[in-house]
Amino acid sequence: MRRLVAETRLHPAELILPLFVREGISEPRPISSMPGVVQHTRETLRKAVVEAAEAGLGGVMLFGVPAVQDATGSEGTNPDGILQQAIRDTVAEVGDQLVVMSDLCLDEYTDHGHCGVLAADGSVDNDATLERYAEMARVQADAGVHLVGPSGMMDGQIGVVRRALDEAGHQQVGILAYTAKYASAFYGPFREAVGSSLRGDRKSYQQDPANARESLRELELDLAEGADLVMVKPAMAYLDILRQVADASPVPVAAYQVSGEYAMVEAAAANGWIDRDRMILETLTSIRRAGAEQILTYWAMDAVRML
Repeated sequence: MRRLVAETRLHPAELILPLFVREGISEPRPISSMPGVVQHTRETLRKAVVEAAEAGLGGVMLFGVPAVQDATGSEGTNPDGILQQAIRDTVAEVGDQLVVMSDLCLDEYTDHGHCGVLAADGSVDNDATLERYAEMARVQADAGVHLVGPSGMMDGQIGVVRRALDEAGHQQVGILAYTAKYASAFYGPFREAVGSSLRGDRKSYQQDPANARESLRELELDLAEGADLVMVKPAMAYLDILRQVADASPVPVAAYQVSGEYAMVEAAAANGWIDRDRMILETLTSIRRAGAEQILTYWAMDAVRML
């Protein structure tokens, strides 16, 4: 009876699995703060994306971890960089069986850990960063990606990426806009996952957790600039924001269940304090109930097993 009258349902096709691929390793490298999640080799990534496709997931989001970082994040625009290789590998394995997405940001590639190019005074140079994003979009599209995910929260990034893709003949490549991305404490484990060397914070370009109206303004801007999907990040601490964005958005709305959310549940489960499987499904259901039509979650494969 409960199943018959349930108002909210989860489906594998709504789930997106984030995956990390690291350059220069011969075996998958566990991420200590995210038990069960690894930095893949190119070979193990191929296996993981095939399993994701066979499980019926909606997509995968790829993150590259380069061997070399520098001030401008040059590996992010290297056509043979690790992320571009991973995109080509993934498309070669699964084709159109699922949506292949890629992170479009510089924080994995810069030696200072910021999402953009730094000005002389140490601040992030918004416009110089947009030029780098445009080139990243082109090389990722050339590699065969279906959707790019600009996550750096630079002003005007969606419009710049859309123009860069169109001018390069990649009109069919879509954009998943990180529309409401907050300056959150929940990102800590992710920085280990991508080898970020960030010192300080990103409060100058990510949103203040105290503010809600700003998210709706960001939504208007991203839609006007050409976003195909929009996203709220993190998910669980921002379900009110997710609901407001979902109510206002004419395009699909995603949410990212981030590394800190994952790590808290895994840590509590490891101590025997909670029922892990029930907690996974309850958190995903709450995100879906709040309005997310797609959910990026490190538990995507676990959830499929339980659904």
